[in-house]
Amino acid sequence: MIYYIADTHFGHKNILKYDKRPFADTEQMDEEIIRRWNERVCDDDTVYVLGDAFFKGEERSIEIMKRLNGHKRLIRGNHDRNNGKLLKLWESVSEYEEIKDGGHLVVLSHYPIMFYNHQRDGAVMLYGHVHNTREWELVEKWQQELLQMDIPARIINVGCMMEYMDYAPKTLDELLAANNKEDH
Repeated sequence: MIYYIADTHFGHKNILKYDKRPFADTEQMDEEIIRRWNERVCDDDTVYVLGDAFFKGEERSIEIMKRLNGHKRLIRGNHDRNNGKLLKLWESVSEYEEIKDGGHLVVLSHYPIMFYNHQRDGAVMLYGHVHNTREWELVEKWQQELLQMDIPARIINVGCMMEYMDYAPKTLDELLAANNKEDH
C-alpha cells in the first residue's frame, strides 16, 4: 500500500499555534502523529512525505524516524535541511517525483503546481506547504477556475492538519474520495 502525508513538522512548537493543532505541546503532537501513522502503515507499506517532516533536533528526529512504520520517501520541502544521519534513514529523497499508484499517475511536490505534467491525462497532483491557510484557499480557488475552463485539476493538499488527513498518512483512494475528485 502507498500512503501520503506532508507537513508533520515533528518538534515544531510554533506550528501548534500556526495550524491551530489540537495538542498541548510538541511532545503530545509527535506521539499522536506517530500513533496514528503506525495504526495505518505496515512495515511493507510506502509512505511519501511531501516535505517538512521535521523541524529541528537531528537526534530527536532520528528517534522518531526509527519509530515510524513503512518505507519512508521524502519529497523535500523548505524545512527539510537535514543532510547528516537523518538523511540516510530515508529510502529516497527528491525534490519532485511522478509515480504510478494503482491506475493513476501521481505528481508529488511539496509545493502546489497549478499546471502539472499529464494534467489533461488524469494525473493527480499532491502537495503540502500551504497548510490550511489563505494560500490553501487560493489553490482551491485556482482549481475551481481551472475546472470552469474545462482544464482538469485534481490537486490535493496532503498536509497532516487538513481535516480529511487527521494527522495520519492516507491512500490515494482515500484522498480522492475525501476531496470529491474520483470522476474529474
